[in-house]
Amino acid sequence: MKRYIGLIILLSCFSSWLVAGESYCFRVYLKDKGDSGYTIDRPESFLSKESIQRREKTGTPVSVTDLPIARSYLDTLASAGAEPVVQSKWFSTVVVTSQDSTVADRLKELTIVDSVKWVWKGTNVVTAEQEEQDERFFPADTPLKDRYGYASEQIKMLNGIKLHEAGFQGEGMRVAVIDAGFQNVDRISVFDSLRLMGTHNVVYPGQSVYNADDHGTKVLSCLAADMPGIMVGTAPKASYLLIKSEDSDSEYPIEEDYWAAAVEYADSVGVDVITSSLGYFAFDADELSYDQSALDGKTTLISQAAHMAAQKGILMFCSAGNEGNGIWGKITFPSDASDVLTVGAITEEKKKSVFSSVGFTADYRVKPDVVALGSGSCVIDPKGNVRYASGTSFATPILAGLGICLWQALPRLSNKDIIDLLHQVSSQSKRPDAELGYGIPNMYKAYKKGLQYAGAEH
Repeated sequence: MKRYIGLIILLSCFSSWLVAGESYCFRVYLKDKGDSGYTIDRPESFLSKESIQRREKTGTPVSVTDLPIARSYLDTLASAGAEPVVQSKWFSTVVVTSQDSTVADRLKELTIVDSVKWVWKGTNVVTAEQEEQDERFFPADTPLKDRYGYASEQIKMLNGIKLHEAGFQGEGMRVAVIDAGFQNVDRISVFDSLRLMGTHNVVYPGQSVYNADDHGTKVLSCLAADMPGIMVGTAPKASYLLIKSEDSDSEYPIEEDYWAAAVEYADSVGVDVITSSLGYFAFDADELSYDQSALDGKTTLISQAAHMAAQKGILMFCSAGNEGNGIWGKITFPSDASDVLTVGAITEEKKKSVFSSVGFTADYRVKPDVVALGSGSCVIDPKGNVRYASGTSFATPILAGLGICLWQALPRLSNKDIIDLLHQVSSQSKRPDAELGYGIPNMYKAYKKGLQYAGAEH
């Protein structure tokens, strides 16, 4: 399988900061992006042809937000003793690192800098690449007669099998999965037919996404597993870009910067859909944590990034979070963003999973939007075997995969049209609430209704 995208995107993530010792990271808000030498009338110099084509298809023009940050600005920050780590061209921010905490004061004095925010502190540990292994993982589970294997019920619940039988399994759709890691995906037989666009590690640039966390492995299996009798996912024929944005060793606001960079990368290489089962609200430093008044879709950087992706024509799926029976209780960031589809979890009895986070947003929008099976979801573990896991993390890709197939079937609709359509065909479409939102979508009904919605003929 092809592991890495050949296109060089000007995202400028740096890895040399990974040295042992106490360090600090600061998010620097720039006054502007400077002159990078690129212009919006020549987007092919900083965006892939697929990204440009998606913008043309969705009527989303290339804008100044797409232009890279000037290299001279990065050099200026470095000269002040702050080494760039990751950046956002959409929001004109650069995260920098230094072992000197007073560097923030020097940065504030620079003419290019608007403000500075502390986003991480800790002891960096040098991460060594694991040696490539040849061991392959095959499921020990007994194949079932049902083609969908052990995942059949979670797809039937959404009436997704009929959508597949209508001829839509995600072919031609480009999908980014943003997660914590995809352990052993390159060695698990269930993924042998994976259509891999590439991989990208935002946290440790240049390193494999296959060596660390297995959360993304389980998430990806809900979408892309394709072993009849064992497990078939909800979009087995789509093409996938696997991105690691989560630093599993700590929880700080820098996670928002990593996630925003991941979304910008996915946009730049031209994906149609992003699904992410990551969410944030509390951090290791209490003073950096959010309160629920921030759940307005506008306050946090990560939610702004989710909304911006939607504005650029990407269909975005976000997990609602698993705080339903915790002190926080509510949905997590970025699932409060507008124009994204936020997914909650239900049981086999179609009741809210006790852990599934609830809405509404701080500005009284309906969240979650819809729900799917999240209690006892069928997944593939890092040894290649069928397991059952619970969380909105798995409800989200189960539903997202069928959303991918739906958009494949209805290419004339916009990302926002697809979200509106799913609201209309869900079980609580007339009376959405804060627990299940609009309810359980009927994906085949969405397809049939969408044919009329788009003015197409069946």
